[in-house]
Amino acid sequence: MSNNTSCNVCAFYENHAANNRTVAENAGLCRFNPPVSQPDADARGLWPVVSSDDWCGHFSTERKAA
Repeated sequence: MSNNTSCNVCAFYENHAANNRTVAENAGLCRFNPPVSQPDADARGLWPVVSSDDWCGHFSTERKAA
């Protein structure tokens, strides 16, 4: 897939560098779908971790106004 349609330039990609946990250097969070698979009832949902050079069919360069 072309680099101009990769996750790192998608409107739904969030750079994961702010998280203090150890993650892959080019990891980010996909914010297209809601969080998934809460490990415990009191735990938060988890956003899918993706590589910055991954891609999918939900790619968008801009967010639509709600």
